[in-house]
Amino acid sequence: MSEYFKVGQIVNTHGIKGEVKVMAFTDDVNNFKRYGKVLIDNKWVEIQGVKFQKDRVILKLEGIDSMNDAEMYKQKYLQVLRDQEPELPEDTYYVVDLVGCTVYDTNGKDLGKIYDVLQTPNNDVYWIEKPKQLLIPVLRDIVLDVNIDEKKVLIRPVGEWQDED
Repeated sequence: MSEYFKVGQIVNTHGIKGEVKVMAFTDDVNNFKRYGKVLIDNKWVEIQGVKFQKDRVILKLEGIDSMNDAEMYKQKYLQVLRDQEPELPEDTYYVVDLVGCTVYDTNGKDLGKIYDVLQTPNNDVYWIEKPKQLLIPVLRDIVLDVNIDEKKVLIRPVGEWQDED
């Protein structure tokens, strides 16, 4: 497991005093208020101010004091130490830990690796891209076991839960 989490990406400048617009990768943008500092290009930078604007976070970062300074940080990722993030409830996982896990069914068939996790209002969905595109609803009667340490997910066979044409 990675020691760091990517929590956002600087997508633009904001104003003339060096603030940056950040696209947040975290479910709760208020996390930026508690981080204190973020890692950018292997350098720790203190967060001096946090504001919110529609779907973006506006940060004032230490050492970025003008629009020209901020321009140099566009497209850069913000990371925090993994241990800064809260412990998750049982049977809940960070997406970064699920991506790359191999999904097997109870018959031992390798269905491929999780490419991404889609979040829907009702439940998450594991997206497998190869060898064949497959969307797996993350429901207790379908996903039987998740072992992050071994990078394995066990599900019921697809034909038992997926409507086939």
